[in-house]
Amino acid sequence: MRQEVFRMERVTYIDKGIKQLEDFNLQIYQGEIMGLIPINAHGLQELLQLMQTNMPLYDGYVYYCGERINSWKSTRRSGNRIGIIDANSRLVEHMTVTDNIFVLRQGFRQEVIQNKLLRKQLTPFMGDIGMEIPADAYVDKLSAFERVVVELLRAVVAGYRLIVLNEISTVINGEELCKLYDIIHHYGKQGFSFLYVSPHLEEIMEVCDRVALLSNGRIQKVAQGKEMKAEIVEGYTLEFDTMVRYHMENRNPDALRKREILSFNHVTGETLQDFTMKVYEGECLVVQNLDNQVFQDILQVLYGDRKLKMGDCFIAGRKVDLPASKEIAIIAAEPTKTMIFNEMNYMDNLCMGLSRRVSGVWKRNMRDSVRKEYGPVLGEEVFQIPVERLSERQKYQLVYTRVLLQKPKVVVCVQPFKGADLDHRVFVWKMMEMLLDKGMSVVILTINLADSMSLADRLIRIGKDGILEEVNREDFGSLSIAAPWLSLYRTQ
Repeated sequence: MRQEVFRMERVTYIDKGIKQLEDFNLQIYQGEIMGLIPINAHGLQELLQLMQTNMPLYDGYVYYCGERINSWKSTRRSGNRIGIIDANSRLVEHMTVTDNIFVLRQGFRQEVIQNKLLRKQLTPFMGDIGMEIPADAYVDKLSAFERVVVELLRAVVAGYRLIVLNEISTVINGEELCKLYDIIHHYGKQGFSFLYVSPHLEEIMEVCDRVALLSNGRIQKVAQGKEMKAEIVEGYTLEFDTMVRYHMENRNPDALRKREILSFNHVTGETLQDFTMKVYEGECLVVQNLDNQVFQDILQVLYGDRKLKMGDCFIAGRKVDLPASKEIAIIAAEPTKTMIFNEMNYMDNLCMGLSRRVSGVWKRNMRDSVRKEYGPVLGEEVFQIPVERLSERQKYQLVYTRVLLQKPKVVVCVQPFKGADLDHRVFVWKMMEMLLDKGMSVVILTINLADSMSLADRLIRIGKDGILEEVNREDFGSLSIAAPWLSLYRTQ
């Protein structure tokens, strides 16, 4: 008989008068890797909080390792020994690997830290999973993948029987994901359980035993084996599949690559060395970063936070200094959190991009003209709502319409699907397609190829040594990756 590790039974959780979870049921067994796909993200963050912290419930019960740890009748104030690993590292950066794994864990009582002993204790853990992370390495010097492994080891050493991996593919690339899956399976065989949260069915099918679908604060369906693909794809991704097919059929590759619109020639930053790249007018270029330090270096160069040590940037054949604010627009990762300014009203937020192109935009007649043109599209009601109270979709629409008003030649989208549930991914996809339809070039900077490939005309993979691989659209079908919609390229 399978032993249960975690169970939420008929849980209803209310926060600020809003039902975040309603009649919520979830079971995870010992050694199981359970998948969770957020069809929409309503209640997801509250679920993760409830797993670690026993907040007061309106109804229901929560059990962990055979013990009732929370209920509507009474709430324990202590936290639960459940680890959560996501894009935001919980390691202490200026301490070593052994310090983070052993010294900072609950129950460590040695008054004198014996580093040699701790290094010796860490060796078998690293050996078991085939990793060679130096015990004395400082966390801020580790790669993103190494940080994830260290967090996972810390949870294992601390004896956490359930570990949550939340949208981890936004941090590490495909090859590293395969290594992580091997590590997860290794600890699954030792009795550790995992909850793997991802909107990508391909990831879920690679590593999970079962999958639950989260929608509007409820588990709508639980599937396993062949059911995962058949039921989930047919029921929840049909709209996206139809959009991608239509986009591919109507995309004219012969109309692209007629003119270089953006080029980097022998650009050198901190990690980036002698980097050369061309972007063509009207194309969608996906740039996959296989090294997180290179990823951050590119962003700092684009934002102008770091001066180039060497190299030049050209837009439409004209040399420019970065940031070239008129010709290049950058949509940051999770833009609804990073690009919305609550101290400004909706119109001020909307016209920020237009102000880079047109003088006098803050005059009333100009703003009235913008509202008259875009009000029917955005909805007149949004101009009266404080921006912090806008829905997630309205915030995405605000950011992308701001870019549309700016009319840049190139739009750089940084991990555009990060943090978006399945519903909002469809909307973000449509917004980027709109930019392409307006003749703008779109450059998608990403770590994971999921979703982005469905828009791409060309793929470039880069690492510390520069461009490692370039793949044209007609050759996407040969890619040996598990990415959504890849089968559509193989049937062309």
